[in-house]
Amino acid sequence: QVQLVESGGGLAQAGDSLRLTCTASGRTFTSSGMAWFRQAPGKEREFVAGISAHGYTVYADSVKGRFTISRDNGKNTIYLQMNSLKSEDTADYYCATRAGVMVVFTTQSSYDLWGQGTQVTVSS
Repeated sequence: QVQLVESGGGLAQAGDSLRLTCTASGRTFTSSGMAWFRQAPGKEREFVAGISAHGYTVYADSVKGRFTISRDNGKNTIYLQMNSLKSEDTADYYCATRAGVMVVFTTQSSYDLWGQGTQVTVSS
């Protein structure tokens, strides 16, 4: 079974750091771009960051300079290092990919495999 599993969410104070992990299983995704999205209560799911198969990264303006996406192809895993957290970062975070697509897209519809999400709550 092909799946993505996120972990690392939790409760943080404003200014703290968290690192999210997304591990793929069932097949390798080293040739695929991967991305993080988030959905805050009552809001649309939005793009956060993405990394191409070659390591090119893209960030939403709201997280640029604070979040860093990276990948470890040997572990079939991507990470989202979140620093200087703000209350507006509170959301469920999802990783996503589409097998065989090497680039990063910022739209949800470009991805067909999603994790179950991990919750991040930042208190001010």
